[in-house]
Amino acid sequence: MAEQTRFGPAGVPPMFRLLGASTLDTPRLLREEGLDAFEYQAVRWGPKPQIKEADARRLGEEAKKNDVKLSMHGSYFINLAGKRDVMEASKRRMIACAIGAEWLSAGVMVFHTGFYGMFEKDYALKTCIIALKEVSSEIKSLGLKVKLGPETMGRKSQVGNLDEIIAINREVEGTQLVVDWGHLHALHQGVFKTSDDMRKVAEKIERELGTQTLRNMHCHFSKIEFSSQGEKKHHTLDDQRFGPDFQLLAEVILDFGMHPTMICETPILDVDARKMKETLQQAQIQRQGQSRFNA
Repeated sequence: MAEQTRFGPAGVPPMFRLLGASTLDTPRLLREEGLDAFEYQAVRWGPKPQIKEADARRLGEEAKKNDVKLSMHGSYFINLAGKRDVMEASKRRMIACAIGAEWLSAGVMVFHTGFYGMFEKDYALKTCIIALKEVSSEIKSLGLKVKLGPETMGRKSQVGNLDEIIAINREVEGTQLVVDWGHLHALHQGVFKTSDDMRKVAEKIERELGTQTLRNMHCHFSKIEFSSQGEKKHHTLDDQRFGPDFQLLAEVILDFGMHPTMICETPILDVDARKMKETLQQAQIQRQGQSRFNA
């Protein structure tokens, strides 16, 4: 697949369901809308894949035929900083999701790392890294190619601020950077007010993990409501009460020559994914016009 910024929804858009479409129809319908990414939701999975292998492979084939890049969001029931039995159950769920992601030919399996609970933050992070190294090793032994995607989180109780996710990516083999811009905005109480605020994140990632990691990262985006403890609720891009503004991120994508996969998590998944794509295209056209004017 060519290097380009891709856009798509986190899950099957509600309108597709209302039209009677199946998950298998989703890649074709997304392509017809001008979208080219899709994050399959395995968020309720337990210790075994909850999709038939044949169905997963058919979905993967449909995605390839329609040039739609697949990813997977793994089980919500993962806490790698919990008690031993919780951690072991979490690892089994991660392996199940990784197997399903491999069947789909998904490039990355996104997941939430865990909660601090009663642990100190440093100890919780170290515990997560140890567990993830074990998961990564098992995935490798099974011959799976899917990347593990620990996601930046939006609540103060969760392991997953930017520094922690960078540390995991540096220390655990077979990981993929996943930045949820809405989560970071909520965690830091509305931090993204200008493009420079987002540029600081990009600069940090490039400095710590390198240019290629920055340019190829997997992203989630939505406007988000938050409290003093962080994330509360996702909102549409047109909701002026909340941030961040995707226009700010579009400027950063162009500044750094990035081509991320952008997964929309607003309530109107495909509609807002198209709006994000249009916003980036307009920003690019505007820059090209300015370049010709200044030439």
